[in-house]
Amino acid sequence: MAKVKVLMLRAPGTNCDLETQVAYEMAGAEVDSALATELFRGEKLLADYQILVIPGGFTYGDDISAGKIFANEIKLRLGEDIKRFVDAGKLVMGVCNGFQVLVKTGILPGINGKTAQPVTLTTNDSGNFECRWVYLKVNEKSPCVFTRGIRSLYIPVNHGEGKLVAEPGVAEQLNVVVQYADENGDTEAGYPYNPNGSLRNIAGICDASGRIFALMPHPERFIRWTQHPRWTREAPRETGDGLQVFINAVAWVKGT
Repeated sequence: MAKVKVLMLRAPGTNCDLETQVAYEMAGAEVDSALATELFRGEKLLADYQILVIPGGFTYGDDISAGKIFANEIKLRLGEDIKRFVDAGKLVMGVCNGFQVLVKTGILPGINGKTAQPVTLTTNDSGNFECRWVYLKVNEKSPCVFTRGIRSLYIPVNHGEGKLVAEPGVAEQLNVVVQYADENGDTEAGYPYNPNGSLRNIAGICDASGRIFALMPHPERFIRWTQHPRWTREAPRETGDGLQVFINAVAWVKGT
């Protein structure tokens, strides 16, 4: 088939789009990057793509709350387009600010197909902007397309509002994909392993289909071994942990 086409959806303040574009290109995809206003005006059509990505950053300066303004724009002006995109069996990914946007639109967690907002991402318990590398344990029972065959990840976080909280009774219904852990895989490890105080150490979730996935840590920032903080002291590897996430997405679209 022709190359898988990825749409990188941006707004003022997005700043992780180039890294994410390189990751998808390394995975074999063709990437277009567009401001949301280009879709509003019909200059680009979401239907022309197989993967939609909302990358990290600080859209609209994270005014009001992180990702909220961009979420409102998407919900009000692209909501029907995204619903058709998802109903067509395509993939959606959100990273960091993209995670914040997807939960604030109600696209995630998508429990029972509802678009209400039963979860949010709020201020880190530390009160600080947390910028460090974290260990993640992957839920191998998750239906998530993006993490198939992956057992763990070591990738960076960079956020001030990454604490996942949920309405009563909702946590048990979430499709948890990745959890913060210590170097031994303990998913009950506290700060600093859990950098924000997130409920159940949750770092990323997906919908029931496994085709809509979002996480706070940044897989696009560890796609080459030389990006590892200890790359000169540890045995070299061919690629960074995060690249497989993008390879999985492209392979799934291709049906391989």
